[in-house]
Amino acid sequence: MHKFTFVPVVLVSAISLAGSALGADEIKVGEFAALTGGSASFGQSSHRGTEMAFDEINAAGGVLGKKFKLITEDDQSAAGQPATIVRKLISQDKVVTVLGEVRSSATIEAAPICQENKIPLITPAATNPKVTEVGDYISRVCFIDPFQGTVMAKFALSKGWKKVAVLTDVKQDYSVGLAEFFVKAFTAGGGQVVKEQKYSTGDKDFKAQLTSIKVTKPDAIFIPGYYGEVALVARQARLLGIKVPLLGGDGWVGDSLLKVAGNALDGCFFSNHFSEEDQSPLVQGFVKKYEAKYHEKPDAMAALGYDSAGILADAIKRAGTTDGDKLKGAIAATKGFQGVTGSITLDPQRNASKSAVIMAIVNGGFKFEQNVAP
Repeated sequence: MHKFTFVPVVLVSAISLAGSALGADEIKVGEFAALTGGSASFGQSSHRGTEMAFDEINAAGGVLGKKFKLITEDDQSAAGQPATIVRKLISQDKVVTVLGEVRSSATIEAAPICQENKIPLITPAATNPKVTEVGDYISRVCFIDPFQGTVMAKFALSKGWKKVAVLTDVKQDYSVGLAEFFVKAFTAGGGQVVKEQKYSTGDKDFKAQLTSIKVTKPDAIFIPGYYGEVALVARQARLLGIKVPLLGGDGWVGDSLLKVAGNALDGCFFSNHFSEEDQSPLVQGFVKKYEAKYHEKPDAMAALGYDSAGILADAIKRAGTTDGDKLKGAIAATKGFQGVTGSITLDPQRNASKSAVIMAIVNGGFKFEQNVAP
């Protein structure tokens, strides 16, 4: 009996020492993403962009003589999972930093854990201002909702749309925040919000809200939600005879948006971080490499995932270490990083100052409309 129990202990110790030695040559990075569930399109795209960036960095020799090891966990698009996963990444996997999530609610849930443990977190696409308010270990490579909401409000006014209805997902911090900033900028610019209606993530029937909106005869409807519900809203709006343009934010980006909506979103517009139509060599090179690797075109979430990994690698190189305190300082000091989503400089609140792209939907496809500087 003693001999039987003794041998496994020795083996485990040997394996642990071997793993530790191997780990000395790696930089462990944790990633939490919605790879399944209602936001899977976001998470899968962001993960692919992140994965591709680290593959390229490792192929070029890594950073500080070490290769990156990306440890990815699926939060299933479910509340509660981000916190559990990030605790595991920090305590068990011993990651030196965390990347994620795309959704603001998920990032806000996980961020306090990273802050408490002094582990830098970079979110590729969580745009709610509350994200970086958690603390100085939290940063992002995307613009934030006050800018995005203002961009879409000014765009609506520039089109001569003076009366707008708003349909908000009350279960998502992203949607609530974006609606708030849009309304503030739109009314400040002389516009009128004729109706505000609400729904919840996972809803399938929006006819009651849309019927209530229809009677107000808006010039456009602002829907700051995620692609799954937006596609259904668009189809039902058209069936009810609502023909006005629908407007939204980057939450519309998702591979099922146009598959489900069909032509119901033709003539509609949304703000975004990236356009594959950008002819800069950097963007076109990224698009070509992504298509070759994944056999599909990259969307904004893929581009943001790619940039989040690039900014992390750049910060580690500048810091000369993966020490949490020095690394978070190097991330915060990012200036003029040339990413595929634009030139990225982090402001004093560690939010990215960068341009937004407005995309039009034409004949069931996306088309670049205009660039808007901060």
